[in-house]
Amino acid sequence: MEEEEEAIGFLDKVLEDEDVFLLEECELGTPTSPSSGSPFLVTVKVEAGKGLEMRKLVLSGFLASEEIYINQLEALLLPMKPLKATATTSQPVLTIQQIETIFYKIQDIYEIHKEFYDNLCPKVQQWDSQVTMGHLFQKLASQLGVYKAFVDNYKVALETAEKCSQSNNQFQKISENELSGLVQLTPSLLDKNHLHSLKCRSSGTFPGASIQKELKVKGPKDSRDSHTSVTMEALLYKPIDRVTRSTLVLHDLLKHTPVDHPDYPLLQDALRISQNFLSSINEDIDPRRTAVTTPKGETRQLVKDGFLVEVSEGSRKLRHVFLFTDVLLCAKLKKTSAGKHQQYDCKWYIPLADLVFPSPEESEASPQVHPFPDHELEDMKMKISALKSEIQKEKANKGQSRAIERLKKKMFENEFLLLLNSPTIPFRIHNRNGKSYLFLLSSDYERSEWREAIQKLQKKDLQAFVLSSVELQVLTGSCFKLRTVHNIPVTSNKDDDESPGLYGFLHVIVHSAKGFKQSANLYCTLEVDSFGYFVSKAKTRVFRDTTEPKWDEEFEIELEGSQSLRILCYEKCYDKTKVNKDNNEIVDKIMGKGQIQLDPQTVETKNWHTDVIEMNGIKVEFSMKFTSRDMSLKRTPSKKQSGVFGVKISVVTKRERSKVPYIVRQCVEEVEKRGIEEVGIYRISGVATDIQALKAVFDANNKDILLMLSDMDINAIAGTLKLYFRELPEPLLTDRLYPAFMEGIALSDPAAKENCMMHLLRSLPDPNLITFLFLLEHLKRVAEKEPVNKMSLHNLATVFGPTLLRPSEVESKAHLTSAADIWSHDVMAQVQVLLYYLQHPPISFAELKRNTLYFSTDV
Repeated sequence: MEEEEEAIGFLDKVLEDEDVFLLEECELGTPTSPSSGSPFLVTVKVEAGKGLEMRKLVLSGFLASEEIYINQLEALLLPMKPLKATATTSQPVLTIQQIETIFYKIQDIYEIHKEFYDNLCPKVQQWDSQVTMGHLFQKLASQLGVYKAFVDNYKVALETAEKCSQSNNQFQKISENELSGLVQLTPSLLDKNHLHSLKCRSSGTFPGASIQKELKVKGPKDSRDSHTSVTMEALLYKPIDRVTRSTLVLHDLLKHTPVDHPDYPLLQDALRISQNFLSSINEDIDPRRTAVTTPKGETRQLVKDGFLVEVSEGSRKLRHVFLFTDVLLCAKLKKTSAGKHQQYDCKWYIPLADLVFPSPEESEASPQVHPFPDHELEDMKMKISALKSEIQKEKANKGQSRAIERLKKKMFENEFLLLLNSPTIPFRIHNRNGKSYLFLLSSDYERSEWREAIQKLQKKDLQAFVLSSVELQVLTGSCFKLRTVHNIPVTSNKDDDESPGLYGFLHVIVHSAKGFKQSANLYCTLEVDSFGYFVSKAKTRVFRDTTEPKWDEEFEIELEGSQSLRILCYEKCYDKTKVNKDNNEIVDKIMGKGQIQLDPQTVETKNWHTDVIEMNGIKVEFSMKFTSRDMSLKRTPSKKQSGVFGVKISVVTKRERSKVPYIVRQCVEEVEKRGIEEVGIYRISGVATDIQALKAVFDANNKDILLMLSDMDINAIAGTLKLYFRELPEPLLTDRLYPAFMEGIALSDPAAKENCMMHLLRSLPDPNLITFLFLLEHLKRVAEKEPVNKMSLHNLATVFGPTLLRPSEVESKAHLTSAADIWSHDVMAQVQVLLYYLQHPPISFAELKRNTLYFSTDV
């Protein structure tokens, strides 16, 4: 009872107190009197021509607004403590749930910006031309996930605050009195221009403005009579407004930061992350997104849009799909003559009231769409990489712009074909009054995003309707102006200064997850982007019947110009009746999903970087580190000559008195025994900890090897075999012969190529040759099961080619200049060499050595 009275008394005290806090002044420059204006404006006149001084100006202005923003966040947070204190008493003002809804994530946002401000302030105070602060903006951008959660809750917070204000007098008093006068602006940071700007922004109209509780914002003279009214809703809108402001500031900073300044790449990445975030957040909070008002007076807003592949009349068509608040519209861009405005042509639309997602058992089998052969998709990727490399060379040599444009056009054509033909994940929607439509997506994450966005809108009271031809024309006409995705997502549409992404290997450990409300069978998948679309790269094991799975599984993922990592968390479904008829796969339920930007500055370190992704109340902890392609070329010989990893193949076979190393024979035998029909065998990553355990057992020549192999996940065994070849002191096809293999595969005459390629095999040391032929026959047997395991000869050549055949470190340093070049210049040829031998009739070691028809010129 005493605690209850104390809490209510504290609340009353707060209600009476009008001057609650004063934000400490940060001395950004020499204090000036109000009449002298802002100290920063003086600097403009003196040193306006210098980029770095402009940079300081931009930062100083931003810092001033950051102080105001922190002040506003504190104003929102101040009532939270007394409200929480009374929530546990017999006379609560609001329930805990209402408090947490209204003030959701405000504390987290406040702490992020307070830390950012505290770190940035001294850098601006002690300014010099070499001061760096890009890492601060980069870190700020990396924490935008908190804003995503705030934005998703924004409308619910407003509705809750409005209801509480109307039904609860005490909360209404808090809204009127407690917030009155809390935002007190520091004189040294706020001149008349700042105040005028704040007044203008404060008096603006915000979405659904119905809460009229006022916050009095004090002017620079700290006068009780000098107040500016700000609605509570306006304050709740500030975090949304702030992200846009920060993005604009990043634009300005980049404009005035020299390209060779250490901050430049960091600011570029921060800007990219911020722009990606802005395009992904729930855009129906922005009143500017209103599309069109129908004759019935209904206001439509664009919620989401993007390019999807539709299966129409048995073929793939690229469509631009627009999701409005009450209708889904599928359009294609009309071909227009030069000088005319581009327009969309509506292919079909479905009112959301009539849109349903057929369950797996209800959906009909899709019309037969012939999948693009894997080897043709791989060929496209190779062409794209080669064209990218040619463009870079032309630019480096200051080549003609026409030649560059011609190459760019070719690259776009190949990227467009890849984008059109690579998606395979079905996304079916149905109009309950008629037709079904089928899209093919490359990512389950993307399918889930579209489904969730539509289902969220369908929770509202929607009415069925039919658009007149005029209404449909107006709505379709608005699409071009309203679209948020302007270009087809291919790299040839990127600006030259945009990040090319990461090339190399990303090591990811998926540690654990928590936040599940009930026990389930849970697993995670990892997706990364390459060539403009996302692909699934790895999958954890299923952790059964738990609310807190602990996987602690490590994966090595190859990156090809990647910029993002996605983690999806699933509940495993064992019900065989729930099979998707479009691809005959059991449909597992997505429990949560999240995405992070692969920031080169964060991941390009030798140390592991640990992070947490929040998804629908679930938190997944993971760690990652990145190895660039040039680093991955380095082969470190083993110091322990008693082992097998990192030891010359001739040493191992001599010690074992065998023709093929024991590790190769055992892994191949196990894969052929129980993994030859495994989907994606050799392509899907095995768990790194399992692979390391097998490596240790083979290195120690442990007697339990066979028992351990029989119990181990087959992808780990396949991964161990690949690791063995990758860790050889030199590649299986040797450093010495590498240039000759590159020249041989490039020959045009089939007979000359045959002579050369066979001669090169004869030139290999016997242990290398016998092992290579043994592996070759194994891979051919795996490819025979392609209808089941989806691994063609071309797929296997893509996986093993760069492992068996690599340039020496000296060779790669002499010829290659960038990560993208490393991929495109040699990998194409490496894959083609292995593919040549895989497609060749069986090659016998004895006949190869005995055959004298091949020329015997030394290589």
